[in-house]
This record gives sequence, structure tokens and C-alpha cells, in this order.
Amino acid sequence: MLTAKQVLDEYFLDTRCMLLEIAATLDRHEAASARAAGEEPDPRLGEIHRSLGILADEHAGANRAEQLLNLFSDPVD
Repeated sequence: MLTAKQVLDEYFLDTRCMLLEIAATLDRHEAASARAAGEEPDPRLGEIHRSLGILADEHAGANRAEQLLNLFSDPVD
């Protein structure tokens, strides 16, 4: 089992890269939205924003991955 420091040592650069990719995607979407005024809002963007809220919540618990899976899953009847 890794220590907290070892987890950051191992995964920090990859995580930073993924976060930068998310920021770039949101920037591209915002620029495209500005060019195409009047389009219907896409609910997937709301899911992305809600997922970022889960990730940013320091008190979200150790089940963030499960919370994101539930957020992005289709509801089951």
C-alpha cells in the first residue's frame, strides 16, 4: 500500500495532464458555443460540471470514482 506522498509522487503528473485536458476541452466548447449562439444546451456539459464539483469537494469521501460512475450512468428502472 502506498503512502499519501507516494500516491502523489506516482500520479501527480498524469493527473495534472488530465486536468489540463479537461480545461482545454471546456475552453474549446466555450469558444464553439460563442460562435454558435442559439444552440440548445447540451446536458453532458452539466454532467461534466457536476463531476468537477465532486472531484473538488474535499469532503466527498473515498468513493469519488463511484460517484462519477453513478453520475455518468444511465438510470436503471
